[in-house]
Amino acid sequence: METFDKLQDISSLLNKRLGRMSDDDFSSLAAFIKECYGLNLEGRKAMVESRLYNYVIDCGFESFSEYLNTVYSSGYSVEAANIINRLTTNYTYFFREQEHYEHFSQVFLPQLEKTIDNNEICVWSAGCSFGNEAYTFAICMEEYFGGRHQEWDKRLLATDISQNALIAAKKGIYSKNVLSSLPESWVRKYFTEKNGLYTVTDKLRSQVVFKYHNLMEPITFKKKFDLIICRNVMIYFDNPTKSQLLKRFSNALKPSGYLYIGHAEAMPDDCPFVRERAAVYRKLKGEGETHE
Repeated sequence: METFDKLQDISSLLNKRLGRMSDDDFSSLAAFIKECYGLNLEGRKAMVESRLYNYVIDCGFESFSEYLNTVYSSGYSVEAANIINRLTTNYTYFFREQEHYEHFSQVFLPQLEKTIDNNEICVWSAGCSFGNEAYTFAICMEEYFGGRHQEWDKRLLATDISQNALIAAKKGIYSKNVLSSLPESWVRKYFTEKNGLYTVTDKLRSQVVFKYHNLMEPITFKKKFDLIICRNVMIYFDNPTKSQLLKRFSNALKPSGYLYIGHAEAMPDDCPFVRERAAVYRKLKGEGETHE
């Protein structure tokens, strides 16, 4: 798009100042982001301004209004992704909220092994960020099944709305400090080190499929899931948005499937899941499959 390709010399960029984002511009942007991505930006105007300020200048615009008018009039798919990349935090690390991995290895996998007869496991990491979560669950499956892992068809889908996060997740390259919470034996087994950076092994990376998915869109994956992991994502949503998403999650799960959420997150009153322990929920038996 020509408008986004404006070129200006360095001195011009250094002298340019945008001024504040107007309340009307913030309201229109907040409504747009909520409708398209479910993120609730209410009360976060200062954060939005600070994260977009330099980017809008670098694109050559003289005001937030000029930038947003171009976004709205251009189909906005590419620029919407750029905005999301700058507004979402993508804070994550390996073995975050360790209780979920303990439940996964000590409760979820043993139960599943006893009750299914096709040796197929389907797990979805919804809001996977840089891939730490998805790779950690993949490692847990490898460790649990050990020499029996070839008997199982392990399907782990990882999705996010941030293209930048997905690109990094697919590469699977991390610094040493990011791996500090993993057992050293796991680091040696599932990563290769070069020049101080650690890359997920090809074998482990092949077990995770990374895809773009917007949680506000219908869930149309062909397979039903045994477990959906959506941690520290719904903190950005209001209760009506949470309710609709949880109904879609319920529909996407197999009967009695599990849902892991962040420990700091709260469920709405009409949640179609029963709480088994902190941040661990199970689909209600008999829950219908017709929610949209």
